[in-house]
Amino acid sequence: MLLSNSKAQLAFDYALESGYLLVSENTLFEFRSVLSRSKFERYKSLTERLFFYEIFVQSVQIVNIVEKVTECRDPKDNKFLEVAVNGKADTIVSGDSYLLILHPFRGIEILSVNDFLAGAAQ
Repeated sequence: MLLSNSKAQLAFDYALESGYLLVSENTLFEFRSVLSRSKFERYKSLTERLFFYEIFVQSVQIVNIVEKVTECRDPKDNKFLEVAVNGKADTIVSGDSYLLILHPFRGIEILSVNDFLAGAAQ
């Protein structure tokens, strides 16, 4: 999402136009931590990335996690399933193979960015 007109940025924009984004305190913490990694310096400065994070936080709805989920083969990815289940999401957009293999998960679509954008084109 750091690069204009990237597929991730287009998916983010489409998600905002067609609905809303759900996060939890855990997923927000991870997102901020990832954005702070030095490997992203070649795309945007840390100041720009943190500014993007602040804009992102204003664009999302924070979900309170009541029901825990433990069904993903990678336990670190359960937090994304928890957001979707607790927030009653329609769709999860991910490039993570451990999440994509669960499609559909409890009636929630799990789509790659390409598949999500293909739906936007229709």
